[in-house]
Amino acid sequence: MHKLKYACLIVVTTFLMGIAFPVGKIGLAYAPPFLLMGIRFVVAGGLLALLCAKRQQPQSLKQWLQSIVIGLLQSAGVMGCVFFSMRWITSSESAILTSTSPLIVILLGTFVSGAVYQMRQWFGVVIGLVGVAVAVGFHLGLQPGTFISIAGAVIFATATLLIKRWAPNFDRYVLAAYQMLAGGLALLMMSMVTEQPFFTVTAGSVTVVLWLSIMCSIVQFSLWFYLLHRGDPAKTSSFLFLVPLFGVLTSWLLLGERIEWYVGAGGLLIGTGIFLVNWEGARLGAITTRRMALHSKMVKE
Repeated sequence: MHKLKYACLIVVTTFLMGIAFPVGKIGLAYAPPFLLMGIRFVVAGGLLALLCAKRQQPQSLKQWLQSIVIGLLQSAGVMGCVFFSMRWITSSESAILTSTSPLIVILLGTFVSGAVYQMRQWFGVVIGLVGVAVAVGFHLGLQPGTFISIAGAVIFATATLLIKRWAPNFDRYVLAAYQMLAGGLALLMMSMVTEQPFFTVTAGSVTVVLWLSIMCSIVQFSLWFYLLHRGDPAKTSSFLFLVPLFGVLTSWLLLGERIEWYVGAGGLLIGTGIFLVNWEGARLGAITTRRMALHSKMVKE
């Protein structure tokens, strides 16, 4: 993929991930979190499934189960943890902790897929995490929501690697549709068990649901699966450091939240971390590719 195209798609995808935080916060005035997210993903998955009706569908029970597992992790697990954690911590804190998933991707990728990363890349991940913390002002505390958000990061990393491994066997848009449907239905069931469901129908609530469903779900998930399929999952996931930064900026625009000087400082650190993670020589890239191919061959045998 051309570098400029890759960079543009990364910016669009992470922007949509980031703006989902303030838009979701606005939506909480109209519905409880699990119900709101359940409606979001059922609407998004249903619309995308209709659009993909003539595309290649899952060919076996195994593929159907794989799409459901990804949905339970990527949609229900991650978003469930993010919004449930906000009962104890702020959306910025949740964004910080969830964005630690790139480090977890590298850890899992090293031990599970046989990927090899340089010390410079590991250092880049750490710098990026520090940048995220600086950008939102170091407002972290050890509360139940802290551990729930960390669990969300682990789930996000696991889903990232599974998508990279399973997605080549799917039409990526079909996979995006069915995983959102599976995750949305799971969230609706969680809402019935843990919440007192209500939904206030207004122009504002409908706008929030449509934006979250179309832009922050259909467009965002389709682009995310495309990028994971075309690139290294650890590299692609490193750009998740941009999500909380976009979240802070869009919260300022949509909610009037004040932006402090440390947002700029954090942004500089985030950019440095992304550069270090992605600055990889051709020789190491070739070695990494060969080792991953050899590992995959050994697993299949």
